[in-house]
Amino acid sequence: MAAKALLQVEGVQTYYGNIRALNGVNVSVNEGEIVALIGANGAGKSTLMMTIFGSPRARAGKITFSGTDITEMPTHEIARMRIAQSPEGRRIFPRMTVMENLQMGASLDNMRHFDEDAEKVFTLFPRLKERIAQRGGTLSGGEQQMLSIGRALMARPKLLLLDEPSLGLAPLIVKQIFDAIRELNKTDGLTVFLVEQNAFGALKLANRGYVMVNGNVTLSGSGAELLANPDVRAAYLEGGRH
Repeated sequence: MAAKALLQVEGVQTYYGNIRALNGVNVSVNEGEIVALIGANGAGKSTLMMTIFGSPRARAGKITFSGTDITEMPTHEIARMRIAQSPEGRRIFPRMTVMENLQMGASLDNMRHFDEDAEKVFTLFPRLKERIAQRGGTLSGGEQQMLSIGRALMARPKLLLLDEPSLGLAPLIVKQIFDAIRELNKTDGLTVFLVEQNAFGALKLANRGYVMVNGNVTLSGSGAELLANPDVRAAYLEGGRH
């Protein structure tokens, strides 16, 4: 049976003013997969993530989620379709406690599951339970990243978009974050679309991957195929095993 595409991005062009940031990008993420998008800084990876979420809006092409065209949909309605994002730079609420940040992540529909969902986040990231009453802004970088992912999970997403979850973190913390992503995928069947500069870690984790260069997808394949590809190795992996 053919894999079912949960997210389909077809011919998407995105602009900042008159500058084209995405040049007709095609990407698909099947249900239950981890898919990685790798590329150098400024390649357009984060722009694609934000375009999926409706800000900025795609100027051409089509984005489909679970069979529904979401290209023109407002961001809050996209979120209601159970797509959750842990954005680049974490963007937690620094003055709110860990618990309050998790409350902000839970959609109104999910408040009746709040305790159960929070417990799942604390099982995944025990450090957050220890910091439950601490303000987000006083957490370490790794703890903030855990909180950002935890907050996204409180919405009970079908698709989790992760933008640079390992950026600026120590290798041990990166391993914890990647292990948590693997666990969510394996245990809960959560579909994950991951943008990463840490190409080695991302491709080891992913079922499939795409390489983006200057707003174009230039290569795609299984994680193992891309790890073995000489061009990918030369551009992203030499000396870069984090």
